[in-house]
Amino acid sequence: MGRLRRLFGDPLPEEFAGTLAPGENALAAAEVAGGGHLVVTELGLWLPQGRRIGWHLISKAVWRDGGLTVVEAEEAGSAGAAVLLADREPVRFSLPRPGKVPLMVRQRVDGSIRGRHRHELPGGGVWFVQRKLPGQDGSVLQARPDPGVDSEVVAAMAREAAERLAPPPV
Repeated sequence: MGRLRRLFGDPLPEEFAGTLAPGENALAAAEVAGGGHLVVTELGLWLPQGRRIGWHLISKAVWRDGGLTVVEAEEAGSAGAAVLLADREPVRFSLPRPGKVPLMVRQRVDGSIRGRHRHELPGGGVWFVQRKLPGQDGSVLQARPDPGVDSEVVAAMAREAAERLAPPPV
């Protein structure tokens, strides 16, 4: 199987730690210094430990000085049809031979965004982002407040925004 992948260009490393979903394809891969690989697919970014982050849950990805720093968001709750997010700590992956991975991560993260708006509040602000869910039709409204911003205010704003963005009943 390894020879066929190399012959036909499948970038999935033989020692890949995850299990791709049916129909999911590896688009690019890069070895991480210290072990493992980052693998880009249509559905998300696979980390060396074999866990995929969906494109809609990557708040930020920065390529600098031979490393890709990824900020993953986790769903902290919901407000009507909107999803409330909180950022995890940034994780940096050193990539000695990055290939297409940094460019494809940027393209996929940017491509998942349908619209965004920043609203300033006392103590910080909140990003409202409409994002496409990988492998699904439609989009979701996400609200990602800065640390210290009143979560109840953000939830109320997100709920109202989601109602305004919802398609009219048929």
